[in-house]
Amino acid sequence: MIEEIEIGMVRSLTKVVTDRDIELFAEVSTDRNPVHLDDGYARDTIFQGRIAHGMLTAGLISAVIGEQLPGHGTVYLGQSLRFLAPVRPGDAVTAEVEVTAIDNARRRVTLNTRALVAGRQVLAGEAVVLALSRRFD
Repeated sequence: MIEEIEIGMVRSLTKVVTDRDIELFAEVSTDRNPVHLDDGYARDTIFQGRIAHGMLTAGLISAVIGEQLPGHGTVYLGQSLRFLAPVRPGDAVTAEVEVTAIDNARRRVTLNTRALVAGRQVLAGEAVVLALSRRFD
């Protein structure tokens, strides 16, 4: 509920990105770019190896928002993303969201969103979401 949210609140989750995660994401999204799926091809790219889909990493941000902060019933209104470094199979990704603004009248919450691998930021962005409220739901 928006009434329980405060500026500065932070929530996170950590997940190891597996080959299976990448394969399943490719199947669901239909993004079969060989940089994600083909070791030989990916070795000859600027990444020098396979990388996870950027949107797979972004999906972890969505999981934090939908499950923790603000939580169940939250609806995305917008999300900006900057991909700062690749995520590779086997990387432990920590997705974090931090409340930066609250508009109680409009039920809007603005969140700084980021993902880290071994303490290095790999994704940065901002989300605006519609949160549940005791007054309206």
